[in-house]
Amino acid sequence: MVKQVIVMRKDLQMTKGKMVAQGSHASLAVILKMFRSNKSIDEFHPEIDNGKYELSLEVNEGSELDEWLKDGFTKICLYVNSENELLDIYNKAEQSKLPVALIVDGGATMFKGVKTITCLAIGPAKSEEIDKITGNLKLL
Repeated sequence: MVKQVIVMRKDLQMTKGKMVAQGSHASLAVILKMFRSNKSIDEFHPEIDNGKYELSLEVNEGSELDEWLKDGFTKICLYVNSENELLDIYNKAEQSKLPVALIVDGGATMFKGVKTITCLAIGPAKSEEIDKITGNLKLL
């Protein structure tokens, strides 16, 4: 089975709406990292090209991404109790070469203007690979 896991910091006591928004950011961020662009951010000049750029995603038949897209985007939401725990999971996912994205909230609506690491998403990837890192965490 292929899944995506979203890990949320419970110690921040975010509202349910805030958690949903942050988890959505993480889920999408992992997928966006898989896209290729026809230009880098450094090449972006709206006065020249009207701010247009192209993104493309190549999905190989039978790949983990292909399986995840066809099987209904399975997501599991888990939690940790500290920033250190979240960063530890992030580092382990990166070391395992799993698709991962860490979300830093800008602080505009919560956290009194302080940028705050709120959550991450791992995958889509094989459940067994993600479970090696997150298998001990509890459901949110």
